[in-house]
Amino acid sequence: MARDLSKSIVVITGASSGIGRATALAFASAGADVVLAARRESPLREAAAECEQRGGRALAVPTDMRDEAAVQRLAEAAVERFGGIDVWVNNAGVTLAGRFEDAPSDLWREVLEVNLFGYANGARAAIPHLRVRGGGAIVNVGSINSRIGAPYLSAYVTSKFAVRGFAECLRDELRGTGIDVSTVLPASIDTPLFQHAANFAGRPVKPLRPIIRPERVAAAIVRCAKRPRREPVVGFSGRQMILLHEFARPIFERVMSRNVEREHFFQRPAAPSPGNLREPIAEGTGVDGGWKAGDASPKGSGPAPSPEPAAA
Repeated sequence: MARDLSKSIVVITGASSGIGRATALAFASAGADVVLAARRESPLREAAAECEQRGGRALAVPTDMRDEAAVQRLAEAAVERFGGIDVWVNNAGVTLAGRFEDAPSDLWREVLEVNLFGYANGARAAIPHLRVRGGGAIVNVGSINSRIGAPYLSAYVTSKFAVRGFAECLRDELRGTGIDVSTVLPASIDTPLFQHAANFAGRPVKPLRPIIRPERVAAAIVRCAKRPRREPVVGFSGRQMILLHEFARPIFERVMSRNVEREHFFQRPAAPSPGNLREPIAEGTGVDGGWKAGDASPKGSGPAPSPEPAAA
């Protein structure tokens, strides 16, 4: 039976930009009450105001998902303001580019603190309130990197593999409770994630092509909240890569290595940067990162060059 989103209370983490902001707007357009969480207060409040313009009621709660007590307060704020929680979207995410041996160990760990332990904190806060409502949905934003590896992204890939396993465990444990657990697996998305990335690769990072608009991922999240699916993949290229990985692993590894070298970085130097792993940064508050339009530029790297030919 489809969930009536117009009567739902939805918490979205990582909602100040990118997929999270697009998701908040999509739920608000469907008539849901939305609670927006992220570290950056100003863009979070701007996103909440935009949600209210779409017709939904909105609450902005600045939250660091690494802080379990703060995440508990986020859930309590949702219940106090709107009366409960029906859908919890775990979306807050960070990334680090660079070879494993070059990545500072504390920053490598920070990626897992946000991408994995932040999701665990979210689920731990949400489940008691979902039980009170007699059911609901937890939607985790994973990645095709929940199914496939990639060079230079060991922390991110490790965290996303773990998110998929965590969701499988939750799904089994919550069977029969009315609480559904989904993990959405997007391919390469046009978001500010890449401007926010920690980078120890020596070159500015950019998304692999083809690049998908974040609204497509938001639509998949909304569909999972309405009619749950276990692991929908967003993007035909993502499905192709998963199939190649499953059935021709040696070929996949050669193709992935070549494409990352050619397509995941601009071919110019970049100084090492912790990105937004230790502290949030001001840049990149929109739904998209400007990558599809060709007007994106990594922090401190100068204007982006003309698009390069796609890898064969």
